[in-house]
Amino acid sequence: MIDSSSLVPFIQRGASAGRRPVDRHADVDLLIELAWHTDNVTHSDCLLQRGLNLSQDYFPPALGHALGDMTVGERVRTAFEPGQLVPAIDSANCFAVDVQRFTAPLYRKLPILPAVGRFYPKRFIAGVRGIDSRDITPMRVTGVDGRLDIDLNHPLAGRNLSLTATVIDVATSARSGRAGLCTDVGQRLTDNGPGMQARWHNEPTDFWAGEPFARDDESPDSGFYGQPRIVSHIDRSASAVIGELYGQLIPDNACVLDLMASWESHLPDSLQTPHLTGLGMNAHELARNPRMDDYVVHDLNADTRLPFAAEAFDAVICSLSIEYLVDPFAVLAEVARVLKPDGRFIVTFSNRWFPPKAIRVWEMLHEYERIGLVLEYFLQSGAFGRLQTWSLRGLPRPADDKYADRLAASDPVYAVCGVRKTQATG
Repeated sequence: MIDSSSLVPFIQRGASAGRRPVDRHADVDLLIELAWHTDNVTHSDCLLQRGLNLSQDYFPPALGHALGDMTVGERVRTAFEPGQLVPAIDSANCFAVDVQRFTAPLYRKLPILPAVGRFYPKRFIAGVRGIDSRDITPMRVTGVDGRLDIDLNHPLAGRNLSLTATVIDVATSARSGRAGLCTDVGQRLTDNGPGMQARWHNEPTDFWAGEPFARDDESPDSGFYGQPRIVSHIDRSASAVIGELYGQLIPDNACVLDLMASWESHLPDSLQTPHLTGLGMNAHELARNPRMDDYVVHDLNADTRLPFAAEAFDAVICSLSIEYLVDPFAVLAEVARVLKPDGRFIVTFSNRWFPPKAIRVWEMLHEYERIGLVLEYFLQSGAFGRLQTWSLRGLPRPADDKYADRLAASDPVYAVCGVRKTQATG
């Protein structure tokens, strides 16, 4: 499984040297991991929070107390029972409304349909219980049958949670210039999507209302991808994070399939792969990939079958491309076929894509619901166990990145992974 602590040396690059203690009047950079579980899945959501101040910002009491005795590089874990870090489940937040009260605007001239398990802004039921027409706080639809069942509780309500904080850097003095401002650290971590990737009461989420796999450009993909695009789809920091994940999850000497590949495989230089096979859409891009030993030009949207023998690979990766599949269930079945028993399938993605070829549901979802969509592919395939979702936000964007003048943070990284089931793994 993904061990977020292994990323600390990578994240600490550029931090000041030395094991300085946390000063209550100086600023501290923390990598905070929120960990939680559902029936079938382990979830980890990480946030690099920079420029926190123990005397100015609000920390969950156990965490704030522990930080006062820590130095750079140390970490502490604190556990929270339901109701301690996010509000407890309130039955009054679960109610039914007439379906006609759901008044969503058109999306690209298409209606937005309520579906079971999905999240929508509260403003879609403006007027109900005094909800304001500008309220974009997420609500969950839990039933659609002539009426809508609504759940306004926090998506993490009712769960046991843990926070693991690692001290990445400590400034010699306050540097944030946030006089008069206060950050609620627990709220910053939990209120931006974590929890939305999980099923509601372990019931499958209905991502399939409308035409979820339709695309703006339905022309053959061979034409769209016929012209080489030697471009990076995420910034260097995010790419390096994906490499760190792959290096952790893929053992040395593994035979690897890079699915929907291009000129970058995002594998770390330290990972020894005796054979890396690429499957992608453009021969020129694949030929430019320095890691590949061989490649196949193949359109999975035209033919979902993988042209490889059963149990041919120790690991399969799919980087920044899962949003383009129009029949992901057939492709995942094929991935399971070509994986060896206990072989791992790792899917990584961010918040950038080619709009004409992305499936319609992808761009209509909250970023954390996209994790849920990919997780639903894994769950409904029935072929994978030891499932995990993982996210990292908040790394600084490289100063020379072309978007550095507009975006301070690196592109977020999201991952879903699992191993091919055997009789032993179930």
